[in-house]
Amino acid sequence: MMLSKHFSFDEMTKSQTAERLRINNKPGDLETVSLKELCKNILEPVREHYGIPFSPSSGFRCLELNKAIGSSDKSQHVKGEAVDFEIPGRPNMDVARWVMNNLDYDQLILEFFKEDQPRSGWIHCSYAGNGNRNSARRFDGRNWRDLS
Repeated sequence: MMLSKHFSFDEMTKSQTAERLRINNKPGDLETVSLKELCKNILEPVREHYGIPFSPSSGFRCLELNKAIGSSDKSQHVKGEAVDFEIPGRPNMDVARWVMNNLDYDQLILEFFKEDQPRSGWIHCSYAGNGNRNSARRFDGRNWRDLS
């Protein structure tokens, strides 16, 4: 099933950890609706702007999977509202700034990015619909900073 023009249900729920641990990482109806909104409002505009095919590294994570990887129970991945991704050949800072300046989002986090390695880390972006906070930050594993 396609969630949007370029993004499928399977790629937004795929997890090697879930497969290895035999965790059923399938979202319910509410989470599936959220995944569709996430694809429509975040991933599709990024895909259209850059014109480069990409597949998210992490989308929906059920609570059991989220716990297995050590993430917070409050993670927006559990609600189908968050995605982690990179665009092949594009510096993650540039992509994050484009999202920050052009899209409505809840949280945008440039994770584990290193200034001297433009393609390091990844982009975490969430979409919650009404009431998006448009919060943009960087996280290096220890410290949080505003993304500017």
